Amino acid sequence: MALSDADVQKQITHMMAFIEQEANEKAEEIEARAEEEFTIEKGRLVQQNRLKINEFYDRKEKNVEMQRKIGASNLLNKSRVEVLQAQEAHVKSVLQEAEQQLSVITKDTSRYSLLLQNLITQGLCQLMEPAVTVKCREADRALVEAAVPLSVEAYTRMSNLPCKVTVDTTNWLPSYICGGVELTVRNNRIKISNTLEARLDMLSQQMLPEVRAMLFGKNANRKFDN
Repeated sequence: MALSDADVQKQITHMMAFIEQEANEKAEEIEARAEEEFTIEKGRLVQQNRLKINEFYDRKEKNVEMQRKIGASNLLNKSRVEVLQAQEAHVKSVLQEAEQQLSVITKDTSRYSLLLQNLITQGLCQLMEPAVTVKCREADRALVEAAVPLSVEAYTRMSNLPCKVTVDTTNWLPSYICGGVELTVRNNRIKISNTLEARLDMLSQQMLPEVRAMLFGKNANRKFDN
């Protein structure tokens, strides 16, 4: 039996309603899936950016801490250098004061004469040469000429060797030095400086650790004295 127009229209309406329902359900499903994927992607991006932000501030915090440590280390090193410079300046001032006191020795004639004798004797023992020239300040000529025979006698007694000592009366040591002598051999090719300044310099180098310890106390961190 053929369908009437009303029945056909009814079936078409029913089919359209079904298709529309299917489309709406599909659209809702797609929308729900898209919403879910959006939420997941948003969460992933948020977490990723949160990690990046945390890493950024972690690095920044570490850099700040590193700069703080570097600054503290530089300040400590600067303080140590300033302390060492101040100590060195004080040591130099003490040595300079000691050098100024050398002139006092030369004013005591008997004491200075014995010192000259010992300085010449020591130089002869170091050189061990048969002929030696002694230089001195012009002001010390008489004392040196008097000390030479005694020095030669002491040297010969200790070494059993002869020695001829000549006082150089042409080339004097500078008048601005505090005193002492220089001994030369073989046309000045070998020289021993036993001036008071030279002896003080040698003594100050040898006793520098003891001088530092006396002035500033012993350094517990220093393993060696040199």
